[in-house]
Amino acid sequence: MQVRPFPPKAPPGGPADPYNDRPLLYLDIDGVLNPVCPRPEGEFTAHQVHGCSVLISARHADWLRELAQVYELVWASTWEAYANRCIAPLLGLPDLPVVPVGRQPGGDWLPIVRHAAGRPFAWVDDLIPEAVLRSSAARRDRLLLRVDPGQGLRRDHVNRLLGHPPVRFSLPRRG
Repeated sequence: MQVRPFPPKAPPGGPADPYNDRPLLYLDIDGVLNPVCPRPEGEFTAHQVHGCSVLISARHADWLRELAQVYELVWASTWEAYANRCIAPLLGLPDLPVVPVGRQPGGDWLPIVRHAAGRPFAWVDDLIPEAVLRSSAARRDRLLLRVDPGQGLRRDHVNRLLGHPPVRFSLPRRG
């Protein structure tokens, strides 16, 4: 699998640092970047990682580079720190921030909301609870996409993320 280089992070800046103005994109691994179907659509390469077979696609690597032009990518997976050690190199990604979501009360949702700290965000996972999807559906500062774990991330998900990124919530100004 050939992997193109990932765009470098913007250098730290002042208050207008574009990295801090970007929405966050929380990414799960299993079921999203590592589909659970033995033969998912598209080209995947099997890798042995800590005794497990992981399916990785160069197409996903390209899509993540594309998404990184709009979003700040963040791991939100039970792989936690292993995402940077094991999965990021296979996708040609730099180390990304990690939200520790593993086995906490409230599941992945509460650590994600705490980590976002009011910033707009998108979350791509195969296990987003229905109640969380419903409660976030009308919000412009959140975009939650539940994917089919058998097939993982698809181009239509990427198009939706790029076409409608979440925006910062703001109250109307009083004049």
